[in-house]
Amino acid sequence: MGVEGGMKCVKYLLFFFNLLFWLCGLALVVVGILVQMALHNTFMIKDASASGAPIVLIAVGVVIFFIAFFGCCGAWKENYCMVTMFAVLLSLVIIVEIAAAIAGYIFRNKLSVIVQDSLTEMISNYKNGTDEFKNAVDKLQMDLKCCGVNSSADWRNFMPNGDSVPDSCCIVETKGCGIGTMTDAAKVHQEGCHDVVEELLKKNVLWVIVAALVIAFLQIMGIIFACCLMRGIRSGYEVM
Repeated sequence: MGVEGGMKCVKYLLFFFNLLFWLCGLALVVVGILVQMALHNTFMIKDASASGAPIVLIAVGVVIFFIAFFGCCGAWKENYCMVTMFAVLLSLVIIVEIAAAIAGYIFRNKLSVIVQDSLTEMISNYKNGTDEFKNAVDKLQMDLKCCGVNSSADWRNFMPNGDSVPDSCCIVETKGCGIGTMTDAAKVHQEGCHDVVEELLKKNVLWVIVAALVIAFLQIMGIIFACCLMRGIRSGYEVM
């Protein structure tokens, strides 16, 4: 009777953990999408390595929805094959999540170079860019209250006079406020966007790493419960 009660407890714990996995999958998708949007829509970073971790997390989140099906059904019906499939697939997902966390950590260390190159390219393409592109760059500078890559002087080629910046660099934005005011600290933000963008992206990447590791820990607990239930089913114990 002691074993039966223990197996019954494991069965319901596994079912409960699969409900958590559904939420974990949703969390991974949301975190991955938010980071992906921050990297490309707001900051327009084109480096392919920047997409690695968030895309992996989005994919893993979707896969978890399907894996949770095996876990829920297998636990409820006490189906050995389904519980085994759940444990195997979840183990593979954990490996991918750990890889995503490592990729995120590596990417975090090379953020400075990626941000520098991306912002420099943004400024170079600003004059001949589309309205949508210009609006995105302007929004970046207005929202983060910065100007240029490392300083407002990065806009020296913006106009022939070499002393003008886009109006989005102005402390108080009005039409034409950036003309001839590049070095005027009272009118134009002098700090470049590099450090601000890098710090903001590091926070986003850190959330990716934390999400992957926390969810991986929960999934390890699920695998442990699954293995216990598999042993009980295989031994022929009644767990209902």
